Amino acid sequence: MSEVHQHDDAKARFSLRVWRPVVSRALLQRGAVAGLVGAGMAVAAIETALPILVGRIVDEARKGEGASLAPLLTLYGSVFAVFAAGVWLFIDSAGKVATRTADRLRRDCFARLQQLEPAYFDVRPTGWLVSRLTSDCSKVSGILPWCMLDFAWCTAILVGVTATMFAVNARLALWALAAVPAMALVSAVFQRFLIRAGREARRLGSAMTAAYAEMLLGARTTKTLAREEANLAEFQRLSGEMNLWAMRGAVLSSIYTPLIATLAAAGGALVLWQGAGEALAAEGITLGTLIAFMQFAALFAQPVQELAQRFADILNASSAAERIASLLATEPAIGDAPGARAPHGHRIAEMRFESVDFWYREGVPVLEGFSVTVRRGQTVALVGSTGGGKTTIVSLATRFYEPRAGRITVDGADLRAVPLAWFTERIGIVPQVAHLFAGTVRENIRYGRLDADDAAVEAAARSVRAHDFIAALDKGYDTEVGEGGERLSTGQRQLVALARAVLRDPQVLVMDEATSSIDTATERLVQEGVDELLHGASTGGRISFVVAHRLSTIRRADVILVIERGRIAEQGSHAELIARRGRYWELYTNQYASDREREVLHLDAAKHADGGVGATVASLAGGGDDDDE
Repeated sequence: MSEVHQHDDAKARFSLRVWRPVVSRALLQRGAVAGLVGAGMAVAAIETALPILVGRIVDEARKGEGASLAPLLTLYGSVFAVFAAGVWLFIDSAGKVATRTADRLRRDCFARLQQLEPAYFDVRPTGWLVSRLTSDCSKVSGILPWCMLDFAWCTAILVGVTATMFAVNARLALWALAAVPAMALVSAVFQRFLIRAGREARRLGSAMTAAYAEMLLGARTTKTLAREEANLAEFQRLSGEMNLWAMRGAVLSSIYTPLIATLAAAGGALVLWQGAGEALAAEGITLGTLIAFMQFAALFAQPVQELAQRFADILNASSAAERIASLLATEPAIGDAPGARAPHGHRIAEMRFESVDFWYREGVPVLEGFSVTVRRGQTVALVGSTGGGKTTIVSLATRFYEPRAGRITVDGADLRAVPLAWFTERIGIVPQVAHLFAGTVRENIRYGRLDADDAAVEAAARSVRAHDFIAALDKGYDTEVGEGGERLSTGQRQLVALARAVLRDPQVLVMDEATSSIDTATERLVQEGVDELLHGASTGGRISFVVAHRLSTIRRADVILVIERGRIAEQGSHAELIARRGRYWELYTNQYASDREREVLHLDAAKHADGGVGATVASLAGGGDDDDE
């Protein structure tokens, strides 16, 4: 189980402090909160007065023909009308507080997620993050207004009923309250078990959400590896455990609620036992007063039960409140240093790595003493073994991470002293796995610069040779790409991502494995666009980093860095490194031989299909001339 799931510990100590972010946002709805609390207290006052009014009506009715019931019944009807208005007001106010608080929480949580660095998302499952903005926000905002209402209502009821009973008849008041200690004890015992059941159910619910999200994201992988049964078994295990804890909570509640009601009835029975004799003997207590006290005894049980239930709700939702509070309290690890200032000049002229060290885990270095200088108009290619540190270098260059030691400068200024927003506006990235958003092709390209017009979008697509395939789609640039771009091929998604980067016209361009997942034909098409982007006259001069396993794509790079175990093993141009016959030469010749073998096998298959031996030989010869160096 991941660390984030362990964080949802069912035995975590309760603290009201985790509710501060939620309560502070709820209190911003001042009118609704005032209506909620005011209506609750008004309803409580009416409920406290009703037993006395009912008692007077009973006593007046016993007078027979001389009874004057009309004023009392009119008053009773008026009080009930006010009571109904109060109930409507607190329900309406509670709904407003809940929905507006949830909306503000979701907005604030989403805004904070937008501010956080990529490293934050590297260690947290997508399902866990989705739960924070959906179920957690809805849960805490849903129970908070009712807790506020019940706190005001219950407090007013308890104080009002107790004071009224003692004012009318202190001895009967003591008998009516005799069951309260037992009710408090039962509530304390049951709530302990109810809290644990609720917390365990929510912890497993969070794990189920994460598992469900991973299943959706990895649906194709699941199919190709035939993991359906194993995934289903794991999900059923989580669902079964959650159902078990939910059933335990339901059983406990089914016992707790009638037990409290029974104890409340016992209080009424004690009042009836003590007061009935006095009422029948006319020893200072009327029948109406006895009926009022029986109603008081029953009424007194309601706030005790409600407070116990709301306290359980608060405890059960505390894990959700804690996760929200933790997210909102998380400060971005990468931000503007005090006094951050943008460098002089419109375009970045130089980026320098100075003895940079970096690690993800303490004691496991990824980069050690890495130094390089890249100037405007230069392209630096990073090659080497998997895990050598290439992607880490470009992540540092785009400030997704910050050096553990050493520094990175732009035009002589430490990158940490440069405003983050200023720098990110000047970088463009074509990632290893191109991500497209649900929407049209046009919208995905325009995402690189939201104010770009259609002509600029089309020009960007043409520059990377994407226009032809886009124009061939059913609706051209207005074709929906589907979630994650699933309706386009891998190569088409890469071309759209490249067009998006071109439209942005970045001063620092990063292409991380930009052609590693594309077939040979599409790679050549993309490479033409890449060459135009990196070396064309319209670039205006930019700093470019290229990470590629297909070494044929970076032969025109100004500098090639061979990265091995976090250090620069070799450095130079393609021709210089080939002449040295070192590590780069070894990588290049091995890959060249592998590419030739694949092409021969492909053409041999075409020969058997077409019977064109001469065409095959001619094609192979032509391919050799194109790739010969």
